Amino acid sequence: MRNSLPPVPTKLPEIEVVAATRRGIPRAVLVAAEEGAAYGSSGRTAEVREVPEDGDGPRWVAGIGEGAPKDFRRTGAALARAMREAAENRPIRTVQVVLPEDATAEHAAEFAVGLSLGGYRFVVTTTEPKPPVPAVRLVVAHERAVPAYADAVTRVRVLAAAAAFTRDLANTPSNIKNPAWLANTAAKVLGSTVDVTVRDEKWLADKGFGGVLAVGSGSASPPRLIEMTHRPRGATKHLLFVGKGITFDTGGISLKPADGMHLMRTDMAGGAAVIAAMRAIAELKLPVRVTALVPAAENHVSGGSYRPGDIVRHYGGQTTEVGNTDAEGRMVMADALAYGIAQFKPDLIVDAATLTGAMKVSLGVRTGGLFATDDDLAARVIEAGGRAGEAWWRMPLVEDYATGIEGELGDVRQAPGGPGGIMAALFLREFTAGLPWAHLDIAGPARADKPYDDVVPGASGFAARTLVEFAASYEG
Repeated sequence: MRNSLPPVPTKLPEIEVVAATRRGIPRAVLVAAEEGAAYGSSGRTAEVREVPEDGDGPRWVAGIGEGAPKDFRRTGAALARAMREAAENRPIRTVQVVLPEDATAEHAAEFAVGLSLGGYRFVVTTTEPKPPVPAVRLVVAHERAVPAYADAVTRVRVLAAAAAFTRDLANTPSNIKNPAWLANTAAKVLGSTVDVTVRDEKWLADKGFGGVLAVGSGSASPPRLIEMTHRPRGATKHLLFVGKGITFDTGGISLKPADGMHLMRTDMAGGAAVIAAMRAIAELKLPVRVTALVPAAENHVSGGSYRPGDIVRHYGGQTTEVGNTDAEGRMVMADALAYGIAQFKPDLIVDAATLTGAMKVSLGVRTGGLFATDDDLAARVIEAGGRAGEAWWRMPLVEDYATGIEGELGDVRQAPGGPGGIMAALFLREFTAGLPWAHLDIAGPARADKPYDDVVPGASGFAARTLVEFAASYEG
C-alpha cells in the first residue's frame, strides 16, 4: 500500500485536430437541439448519451443546445466525465469527436477547454490511480480548416493548463503544502521559463515584512515570499500581480469554527492562480512585462502567534492595528503590495485573494468580486474574464467608509467592521501608492462543492485564466 499524490502539474488529455476520417476507434458526435431527435437525444447542452457498442467500440451523442461557444465548453466537460467513467470499465486510448460542419475555431477551442478540465481529478490514494480521460481527435470537415482550429486549441490548452495547475496547488493537502513547499514547487515548475526567486524568513525580517512575519509567527513552518518575473525584450507595459498564499488558515487566535476548516488548504488559491498565470504568460510569450509576488505563510495557533491588539509595521513603515487574526490575508498582501511598488515600479497592479467570506455572501460561488480604482482597468478585467469563461462583478470602493480604516494607535485598522469585502479592499488600497489597481476577491468561486461547466468539486482554478487574458490584452 502506498500514499501517493497525483503529479503536479496534472497532465491534460491529448487533443489533436484532424480532417474528417474514420479510423475504427470509439467516437462521439455533437448534435444541436434541433438535431437531437435523429440520434435519440434531446440535444440539450451537456447531455451526454452513450449508445450501444458496435464494431468501433462505444459511442456518445453529446448535445450542444443552441450551439453557442459556452455550450461547447459545457458539453466538452460533460463528455470528458463520461469518457473517464467509461475508461474505468474498459481501456480506451483515443476517442474521435466529430464537430458540426458549421463549428468555428472558437467553438473547437471552447470544446477543448471543457475536455481538458471537465475530467480533472485530484485524489490522494493508496491504490492505483484511476484511468485518465482518453486522448481526443477533434474531427473538422475540411483539411484546410485544420491549422486555424489547431492553433486556437493549442492556445486555450495553455489556459486550461493554468487552471489545472492552480487546482493542483490549491488541492494539495497542507501537511505537505507549507510555504516552503509552495515556493519550491513554483521554482521547479516555472524555473525554465520564468525567473523565480524565493525569499526566506531571514530576508523577510531584514527587509521589514512585518505583516508576513506576524501571520507566520504561530507556525513551525516559516513564511516565504515568491518573486516571479517575465521580462520579454521590448516590453513597454509593466504589470504587477500579487496573490495571497496562505497555505493553511486556522484563523490564528481568532480561531475559525471547526466546521469547514479543512477547506482552508485552498486559502492560497489566489497565490496559486498568480503562479499558474505566470507559467502560461511565459509559455504564450506575451510581449508584456509581468512581475508577480506571492507572500506565503501559515496562520496557526501557538505561543508565538500574533494577537488582536498588536501593532504591526509593514514593509515601507506603515503600521496596522490588528483587530482579528483571521483577517490575515490583507496583512501579507499589504507587505507584498508595498514592496512590489517600491522595488519594481509597475504601471498598474492586480491582486487576487480568497480574502473575505463577505464576498461569498454577496456574489455566491460562481462570480468573483472586482474592486478597482480605474475604469479602464476594471473593464479589461471583466472583458478578460469573459474571454476566459470566468464571471466578475464590479463592487464599489465606497469613500464614505474609508474613514473606518483610519487607525488610532497605528496608521490603519485591519478589521474595523462594516461591509467586509469593501472594508478589506479599502484597507489594501492604502498600500497601492495611488497606482491603478484592481483587487480580485475570489473567496466564493475559488472552491466548488459540485460540478458545473468545466469545474469539478474542490479547487476550481478560478482567476488564473483571467489573469493571462488580462496580460494578453496589453499585446501590441
